[in-house]
Amino acid sequence: MATSSSKDFEPDVAEYIEEAFERCGMELRTGYDLKSATRSLNIMLAEWANRGLNQWTVTEKTVAMVASTSTYNVDSANATAPIDVLDVFVRETTASETTDLPMSRLSRAEYAHITNKTNTGRPNQFFINKQLTPTITVWPVPDLSSTYTIHMNVLTRMDDADSATNTMDLPFRFYPCLAAGLAYYLSMKRAPQLTGQLKAIYEEEFDRALSTDEDRTSFKIAPNLSGYNNA
Repeated sequence: MATSSSKDFEPDVAEYIEEAFERCGMELRTGYDLKSATRSLNIMLAEWANRGLNQWTVTEKTVAMVASTSTYNVDSANATAPIDVLDVFVRETTASETTDLPMSRLSRAEYAHITNKTNTGRPNQFFINKQLTPTITVWPVPDLSSTYTIHMNVLTRMDDADSATNTMDLPFRFYPCLAAGLAYYLSMKRAPQLTGQLKAIYEEEFDRALSTDEDRTSFKIAPNLSGYNNA
């Protein structure tokens, strides 16, 4: 028996919505049905961001620091896209060498309690101000220009579902979670008798997707030799 040899299955927004309606025991019938379901889908994507499910959208951003300037946009090209900054290091470049040095994160309260925020030097701490346009503030304030560069791993927003013909900005392994989640969201509006059942399925798929989205680390299993005597 021959297989398809294809690996291009990628449902568009309309197909996910149809799948979700079918799981609710209904059919997609009107333009308003499509509009309402698309809105629910985008709200669910915001929930995913809050729950940290979109690690595939992590991108590296760099900012060249300027002497006497402590605050910078996290992403100057798309200022509202960042959700959070996962880790930061500062690259110090001199005539003879380049050195990467870790920076530690400060909470809003910890930054507020720094008594002299104008101290200058090589920055070694940072504070993320999560406004509509997220910014990073470093401390001490840079004492040199063209020497320090911030390197950040930034968690960014997924692309919105704007049109029924759009495909979704997510890897193949997350398709079941999206379909199950959208069915749950629609059930709250259209089939409340199924909400409990669909929520349980969604949470199971969410947990499975979240476990695959985490960083993998190597591990070693060592036998327990305590019962053996050394020769």
